[in-house]
Amino acid sequence: MTSRALIDAAALRLSGRVRRTPLLNAPLLDRIAGRRVFVKAECLQWTGSFKFRGGWSAVSALPDETRSRGVIAFSSGNHAQGVALAASLHGVPSVILMPSDAPAVKFANTRAYGGEVVVYDRATEDRDAIGAALSADRNLTLIRPYDDPQVIAGQGTVGLEIADQATEAGIASAEVVTCCGGGGLTAGIALALEGRFRVRPAEPAGFDDTARSLASGTPQRNAAASGSICDAIVTPTPGAITFPILQRLCGPGLVVTDDQALRAMALAFAHLRIVLEPGGAVALAACLFDQGLPDTVICTASGGNVDPATFTAALQRFPV
Repeated sequence: MTSRALIDAAALRLSGRVRRTPLLNAPLLDRIAGRRVFVKAECLQWTGSFKFRGGWSAVSALPDETRSRGVIAFSSGNHAQGVALAASLHGVPSVILMPSDAPAVKFANTRAYGGEVVVYDRATEDRDAIGAALSADRNLTLIRPYDDPQVIAGQGTVGLEIADQATEAGIASAEVVTCCGGGGLTAGIALALEGRFRVRPAEPAGFDDTARSLASGTPQRNAAASGSICDAIVTPTPGAITFPILQRLCGPGLVVTDDQALRAMALAFAHLRIVLEPGGAVALAACLFDQGLPDTVICTASGGNVDPATFTAALQRFPV
């Protein structure tokens, strides 16, 4: 199972391979939020999201003979790109299952990073069954998007950096808000920051399975498989590995609307000059618009792989 020791080991393998992304702050965002808001800009990570950390961690942890046969992953785009690049840099093949409604930029980038893309309909087809068949047929190793100890460990290195950067910034007390789909990033950060800061998952309205699961004490499922602009973090239910970690370490979940995510994208561009995709902006949206958070918050800006049309629509709808 994932532990702080596994995260520390992943950090050694990731050293020199991942960017130490900045922790940003803007006085005008603080004024809008009514609190200090620090933004961990993982949108500036290789492949445009934190997912490269987990991809490299998992691929690099495989035995040489196993890794040489290749890997398979399923993803709406960010995990796809992270695994495809990690595999390519190791000189091994990757097959990536992607839903047909993923943004075009994510298809293009996954292929550019060397991934062989297989498309499926997430509303009518079973990606697990497709993945299992491909894995068996080609003898590939499956790297799950969040329910994989080495993936969680790689994502946990974000938390190690947050801890160091908070010390550098003189932040003694804060809550950390994460963009949450299956919970790999949230679980990894929570483990890395255990005993330091409480972590709160943020999700889009209608796809808040983690928030409902934490409130009820048992895993809950979303009624729909798609339908949010926050495609990167739309998952059916919390992970079997991640949920117990979230139960033990995380505070209540936060929920934002699609409009709040779009407005957060526009504000991040205006005041921080970073580009976010909707799913990568939900934590910032919660920090800006939720009144129940403390005076100082740190949030993950987890991804910036947005189609130009969606980004333009956010800027036009919420001019600043």
